[in-house]
Formats: sequence, C-alpha cells, structure tokens
Amino acid sequence: MNNEIQVTRSSMPSIDEYMEEIRDLWESHWLTNMGVKHKQLEANLLSYFDTSNITLFTNGHLALECTIAALNLTGEIITTPFTFASTTHAIVRNGLEPVFCDINPEDYTIDVNKLEALITEKTSAIIPVHVYGNVCNVSGIERIAKKYNLKVIYDAAHAFGVKVGNTSIANFGDVSMFSFHATKVFNTIEGGAVTYKDEKLQKVLYDIKNFGITGPESVEYVGGNAKMNEFQAAMGICNLRHVDMEIKRRKAVVERYNERLCKINGIKICKNQEGVKKNYAYFPVVFDGYRLNRDEIVEKLKGYNIHARKYFYPLTNSFECYNGKFDDNKTPIAKYIAERVLTLPLYADLSLDDVDRICDIIAD
Repeated sequence: MNNEIQVTRSSMPSIDEYMEEIRDLWESHWLTNMGVKHKQLEANLLSYFDTSNITLFTNGHLALECTIAALNLTGEIITTPFTFASTTHAIVRNGLEPVFCDINPEDYTIDVNKLEALITEKTSAIIPVHVYGNVCNVSGIERIAKKYNLKVIYDAAHAFGVKVGNTSIANFGDVSMFSFHATKVFNTIEGGAVTYKDEKLQKVLYDIKNFGITGPESVEYVGGNAKMNEFQAAMGICNLRHVDMEIKRRKAVVERYNERLCKINGIKICKNQEGVKKNYAYFPVVFDGYRLNRDEIVEKLKGYNIHARKYFYPLTNSFECYNGKFDDNKTPIAKYIAERVLTLPLYADLSLDDVDRICDIIAD
C-alpha cells in the first residue's frame, strides 16, 4: 500500500526553531493576554501586509464574528454560499440575515453583476470571499459599496500573501479577515486576524475579544474570549520567516498539476488572474463532462490512499441547520460548481512524483 496522501499538510518550522522561540515563556510565565509574542507577531504581520491596523484572534471565525459585532451591522448582509461554513455562521450568530449572491463561473468569487439586485433598505454590508486565493472583483465591489453606503468585510481566509498589483490583499474593503488555521498557507496552529482602515476599530475589537471588559470594573460589551495565546503567536513568528519559501514550493506543485491536467477534456482548471500575485493555497479542479464524475474520482483516489476534498460542498445555503430558510436553486452557478469541484492534495512538502501519481490515477 502506498503512503497516505492527505489533501493538505500543516507547515511547521523545525522543532529547534520553535523551542528556541518559546524558551523565554518558561521565564516570564506570560502565556496569553497579549504578551510579548503576540505583540511581536502583530508587528511582523503589519509589516508583511504593509497595512495600517491589525488585530489578532484565536481563530479566523471569531475574528469575523467579532468584526461584524464591532461594526454594529444590522438587517441583511449579502454574501456567497460558495464558502466555508464559518462565513455564513458568523452572520447568523450575530442575529443578521445572510442574502446569497451567486458566483461567477471563472474564479468562483461573488458575481458583482448580480449584487445590486439583492440590495434592499435592510442591507448593511457585503461579505465577499476570496476563494482558493482567487481575488474578488475588488473595484466593482468598492463601486457598489460606495454607491449604497455599505460596509465591505472580505473573507480573506484563503488569501494570505496575495497581492493585486503592488497592493496587499489586506488593504481592500473596510476590513479583511484572515485565517491562520493549521491547513492554511500561513498558520499559527489555530488563529486569525483582521486588518482594517479605521483606527477606531482597534479598541472596540480588543474589548469585544476580551469579554467586553473595558476597565478594571467596567464591562461595556457582551464580548467573548477570542484572544490568541503566546504559543500560537510563537508558531506564527516562526512560520512567517518561511512563508515566502512555502508559497514558492506550493507554486511548483500547482505548475505540475497544471502541466498534467490542463489539456484533458472535461477537466476545468482556474486560469491565472491578470495582475494578481498568487499564494497557491488550493488546487481546485471541476469535472465537467469528464468520463468520470467528481464523486467517482474521489473514490478512485481513495482506493490509492489519496484524499481529495469536495471543497466547497455542500453550499452553505443548503446546510441542514438552515432547512427551509434558503433556496440553493437561486444560486445555480454556485450549485453547479459545488457538485463538480474537487480540491486535489496540495502542500509544500508534496513531491512532484506524488503529483504525477495523482494525475496518472485521474487520467488512467
């Protein structure tokens, strides 16, 4: 039996590098509550993103939940169903109503041509998603948001390190949320952050992620606990040193996949977006007219101990927990792609020989 290949594998520094980074924690005993490592990672990421404000969280989901709360949003938020559960849940858990916009069939991001028709007097914001590292139509979204005075929160969980021209993806919209989960291009084991333009958000976000406590005897918000701890931050400090090499190695894997699969009829691969510096976060393939369907490919790969992922499937507007509330037939392109898309194994340590083996099995 061949060695098992997972859909992804967490990047980690050497154990010696990480142990050296956390050594002084045994002297300080300061393990959480915005300690030295937290502050260092925050400063390092501000520089990496070339942005003005950043707040770290224990995970990306709570980063998004807290941001929605901090912006005092009301009513409806337009978003996409072609995303991870977190995006939709963060809206609903804030007591707001998600309104689902379909995606475009090229890069699977929200279709700006369908946005305006969904705006009502109840709409307060748009939460688009940069999918697989593919960038949304940021100029189109900005134009619509300004026209209707809407906030824009980008779910940039997949977009760490991406640039549009010379501009970091962290600098679009009012806020961008990043996930630093173990499966991402850059990880802090678990973790997340938001970057934002309005400096006034900094204190509000800090208070909300710290139980709403604003002073020794004052609690002004119904907050929660979403603080990143020092061990997470230390992992981030280490991984940030290596992230450019991580992306370079991922690029080599993606280029081999492209070379092997791009000319096969019935297999659709995302085209490169012009002017975008990619991070090679995922390799989505859509089986559309191929002699085997997506689910048959999944089972075929599984027989060789290779695990691909139906990502994103199902759509969030068809989750059981939302039964009767939404109709996924109103987002037909998203539904069509979700039923056919598969993300193939991709991580920095994946050998090109293994990529060839995966491609051979698909094309056999």
